[in-house]
Amino acid sequence: MSRLRRRSVRPVVATALAVLVSVLVAGLVAWVPAEANGPAPAAAPGGAAYSKTKALTRVLTNADGTTYSFPTNNVTVTADQTRNLRGRQRILIEWKGAQPSGGRASNPYGENGLQQEYPVVVMQCRGVDDPSLPKAKQLRPETCWTASVAQRSQITRSESEASWVHDLNAAAADKERVSGMTPLPTAAECPTADIAPFYTRLTPFVSAKGKVHPACDADHMPPEAAVGSAFPPNEIAAFTDTSGNGSVQFEVRSDIENESLGCNDKVDCSVVVIPINGLSCDKPSTPASNADKACRKGGRFEPGSSNFSNEGVDQAVSPALWWSASNWKNRFSIPVTFGLPPGVCDVLDPRSPTGFYGSELLAQAALQWAPAYCLNKKRFKFQHNRTSDEAGFRLMESGRAPAAVVSSAHERRSEDPVGYAPTAVTGFSVGYVVDRPDNAGEFTSLRLNARLLAKLMTQSYLGSDLGRGHPGIGDNPLAIMSDPEFVRLNKGLSQNVQEVGATLLSLSESSDVVEQVTDYIAHDKAAMSFVNGKPDPWGMRVNPAYKRIKLPTSSWPLLDSYIPETENTCRQKNPAVYFTQLAAPVTTLRKIAEALLDAWPNVQTRCEYDVATDSYKLGRVDRQSYGSRFMLGIVSLGDAERFGLRSAALETKSGRYVTPTEGSIAAAVSLTDQKGKLDPFVLDQADVRRSARAYPGAMVVYTAARLRGMDEDDAKKVAQFIRVSTSEGQRQGTGNGELPEGYLPIRAKGVTAKLYDAAQRVADAVEKQTPAREPSAEPTAGASTGGGGGTVEPPAAPGAGAPSAAVPSAAPTATGPAEPVATDPTTAMSSPMAGRLMPFLLVLALLGGLVGSGIRFFVRPPRRQP
Repeated sequence: MSRLRRRSVRPVVATALAVLVSVLVAGLVAWVPAEANGPAPAAAPGGAAYSKTKALTRVLTNADGTTYSFPTNNVTVTADQTRNLRGRQRILIEWKGAQPSGGRASNPYGENGLQQEYPVVVMQCRGVDDPSLPKAKQLRPETCWTASVAQRSQITRSESEASWVHDLNAAAADKERVSGMTPLPTAAECPTADIAPFYTRLTPFVSAKGKVHPACDADHMPPEAAVGSAFPPNEIAAFTDTSGNGSVQFEVRSDIENESLGCNDKVDCSVVVIPINGLSCDKPSTPASNADKACRKGGRFEPGSSNFSNEGVDQAVSPALWWSASNWKNRFSIPVTFGLPPGVCDVLDPRSPTGFYGSELLAQAALQWAPAYCLNKKRFKFQHNRTSDEAGFRLMESGRAPAAVVSSAHERRSEDPVGYAPTAVTGFSVGYVVDRPDNAGEFTSLRLNARLLAKLMTQSYLGSDLGRGHPGIGDNPLAIMSDPEFVRLNKGLSQNVQEVGATLLSLSESSDVVEQVTDYIAHDKAAMSFVNGKPDPWGMRVNPAYKRIKLPTSSWPLLDSYIPETENTCRQKNPAVYFTQLAAPVTTLRKIAEALLDAWPNVQTRCEYDVATDSYKLGRVDRQSYGSRFMLGIVSLGDAERFGLRSAALETKSGRYVTPTEGSIAAAVSLTDQKGKLDPFVLDQADVRRSARAYPGAMVVYTAARLRGMDEDDAKKVAQFIRVSTSEGQRQGTGNGELPEGYLPIRAKGVTAKLYDAAQRVADAVEKQTPAREPSAEPTAGASTGGGGGTVEPPAAPGAGAPSAAVPSAAPTATGPAEPVATDPTTAMSSPMAGRLMPFLLVLALLGGLVGSGIRFFVRPPRRQP
């Protein structure tokens, strides 16, 4: 009987284990939708992604129970983007009808913005405003991010100073002498949490993992709030003008940048906008009581005034109490969603990726396109690996990559024909962050001409007094902000010199972008006269090291060798070429975009004394202060749009300045010519100079591939990519497979029709593959072994037994052995999603092992009795 029972139970247990694994697998499939966040909601009025209006009224209660209401402010808040956001992306938040601000701070971010009155607080919070959800998924002050203790905790000496305990809308518990946390941290945990008779309010932060940070001091804040953290604060107390209007480019952070906050494609988050309208106050405890005096104050500063000296403000109308009931009830909560993380294909698609190598101009598009490939089993696993255009072309031409991503024709070194398929229309811009004097906000209409760019790139500004000893140019302006030519074009800006004003942050490697920038300079007579030695009308001369430099060029050299003589001990200990320290070019356009985003110049002239080594060290200067920012850099249009960077207007036809827009880029495309049906299109800057509408920085990105000798499977993949990217890949949007902002769609009709037609011709030719003149076995290595998804840097070193993704295994071509190709420095990539998923996969594997063991144990036949 016992043996019969065992035999009957075994199949049941085995089946149960199998079902459990099936459920987990089904859950994993359901966990990754093809579209990251479902269908898009209906657009808000006026084309904004979000728009809402609220009536905000401050109420004071008298001792007899009657109330006095201040005039109502009907506040409207809008946001231009809310879905499929990426880490560090900036979205435009605008408002009208708010109470005008007073006492404007010199820096509104983080704790620096607390000494203001009636600002609009904008912050990022985990959760959404939906009371039907579990508490862990609801938006509340404890899930809103701030970077300092001062924004979360208040301690005052007496009740009369603790305005929050008299808040009309506060719960009884929040009016106690100590409030905000239950239970309160012990004295050992937080010595300042309860010091009688002081009034204390703690607003703890609860991390995505559920850890509670009491915020009683700096040691009890999340790690991302540490002094000197990787990213500056993104929460802001923004200023409202005297008309009640204001705006801010708000930077959102994903769990990659802020793990404690934890926003990603699976965690709902919100951008919360809180117009500080003043606390509403309950009635005083007695008619003669002065205890609620602080609650009833209305501000010290006049609307529109400044508080650069950081004087104290009235707490009841300051941003320090953003969490209080009166302020919190006035919030506008804007639900936001995040797109799939860059490493999603690493986790969800076990196939080896097929790497396309080259231009960073495709990076933002590739970020959205990649999931549309790896999540579709009828397609290959596409991966865009950023290298220089030249290195990408050489990898493709030598057969070590199926395709290159370039923006111009490149010299062939083999006899195999190459086709250039237009894949995206985008370009570069001179991104900038420039503040107007007297803290009047950002400058929004910067204009530059080719001669000013030439001055910056040839290192013809002196930077500081250290440059005055440079032979031949000692009388030149120290920086562009003091150059009369720049001042004439950009009136009303500060002429206070900063070293960063002597340089244009650019690339240290070969790039078609650099060639386009220098081609723009080369076609300007005034600029080339300056480069060739003729002083400008104000007497400024070119740096002799760059005199008569041949332009255009795809790689900008650092030619200056001037080392200043100085009494500075640090420089004496660290002699270096000064202008090279000012230029300090970087390896990627993304690094330039992030430097602009943080207003953090890459100038390497900061000197510090290291006590440990008893030596002086030179390094990167500090981030610039809000209100005195000035920085220029070459960025991709994709990055400029993603990160909300401003782009300078460039001179074309004499006296006409053009910014990058769909119209100006389309006008440039209309000027392009194609020599052969499979060749790239050429934008002649001479034609742009004659145009009043065309943008000089417009560029076409091509998928370049061999038309002979490719592996059949690789040829099909490249052809598929060209066809998909020029059809569904040109649909504008933020979702998987769609075209992000910063790109002009390629259409079958209109000004880009010639690009579309050319792409289809190249796709057909790539797929067909012209037979070689002689039989040749030509293997290729189209499938790289690095991680998949979006744009990545090829791995610095291959794994054991695997070819490198940066330089696939060399293969001989029909014309002989492949040449060695120098590739760019690489960066190892990691995936936050992979880290979160790994424990799940381990459990899945463990259960799989249990299933196998269970089946073997439970369903094996009984042993034969002797």
